[in-house]
Amino acid sequence: MTRRPSRRTLPTLLTSVALVAVLAGCGLVGGGGDSGSASGAGGRSFTVAAAGDILIHPQLIDQARADAGKTGEGADGLDFGPLMAGVKPVISKADLGICHMEPVIGKPNGPFESYPNFLVPPQIAGTIKDVGYDTCSTASNHSIDHGYAGVKRTLDTLDSVGLEHTGSFRTEKDALTPLIIDVKGVKVAQISFAFGFNAHEVPKGKPWLVNQNDLGRIRTAEKRARAAGADVVILSIHWGREHHPNPSTPQLAFARRLARETGIDLVIGHHAHVVQPMEKVDGTWIAYGLGNQVARHDVPTGLTEEGVIGWFTFTERGGRWDVEARYEPTLVEIPPDPEVGADGTPVEPAKGQVEDYRLVDVAAELKRDDLSDQQRSRLRLAFERTEGTMLNRGAAKDGLKPLTELPG
Repeated sequence: MTRRPSRRTLPTLLTSVALVAVLAGCGLVGGGGDSGSASGAGGRSFTVAAAGDILIHPQLIDQARADAGKTGEGADGLDFGPLMAGVKPVISKADLGICHMEPVIGKPNGPFESYPNFLVPPQIAGTIKDVGYDTCSTASNHSIDHGYAGVKRTLDTLDSVGLEHTGSFRTEKDALTPLIIDVKGVKVAQISFAFGFNAHEVPKGKPWLVNQNDLGRIRTAEKRARAAGADVVILSIHWGREHHPNPSTPQLAFARRLARETGIDLVIGHHAHVVQPMEKVDGTWIAYGLGNQVARHDVPTGLTEEGVIGWFTFTERGGRWDVEARYEPTLVEIPPDPEVGADGTPVEPAKGQVEDYRLVDVAAELKRDDLSDQQRSRLRLAFERTEGTMLNRGAAKDGLKPLTELPG
């Protein structure tokens, strides 16, 4: 697939070269045929793929180091490509790929840090770009774990690999300049906000450093984007309760205000580290929480390894944008801790046992014919549990379906 160039713009945008994005024959449902084909009353159409939190814990750094030793690729001894390769077929086929960069990016050779003040390898940025993402939200509760310097280094790193970003900023001018991306001739704006920043205070004199949740500020950001020429505005929002599959009462209330008091076209939620439902509120799709895209928490719960790629097809009809929502379950496969025999020698892993950390597309993985019964059962559980969560606020009646059906 040919990726179109994307750029931060002021009101005037240069039209990008035409993008050929064909879904026919790729085995995906929902969006159907050529994603750019006219539908309805001959309006424009494009697709968006968005996924959950990207958190690089120490075990994933170790995996990238081991993979670099095998592949001879990556940079400075780390290759995150094998870890994330499983979602590339889906993300790379979207006309616009949106990631959520949760942590602060450090220097190539470290030091790296985990919770509570994340500092992760910059090598992950190149992999995110290679997977097919075009832009990342950067407003999270960890945005200012390492102050202004951490924000600047994170954004500089994303720039260096060609990833757009919004939510945290290096200058006040940047904060006031909407991120608008030309997607097949449609001007799509992304805005990004977070509920707070843990125990960290926004540095004095830099109130613009990162966006904090507030309906008035969100409305202002949307209006600024519209004034700069945006046809569509997508909100990435950090909110809710960690490890709770059900959205909180404040989340539900805020979602309704966003749907009724703004013109935002799609709301993409993060932070819970587990999948939360999607729901259509007064015509606006709300993805309350997409779970983790990739992470390895100290105490994996099963739910923290499950995530979802939201797939949204935007079609212009009668001067308005109709949005069709789909979901693709994902899973981070975690190898068991190494076993040691009574004589102190390592025990060979059982046949079919997961040996490496890998992010997989659940439906695609289930099509393999070499899975053990244990692997197949775990994948089916992830798909069915994600499906149950996605639909538990009645979204089926509004057409929410899997992007790829569960294989028989």
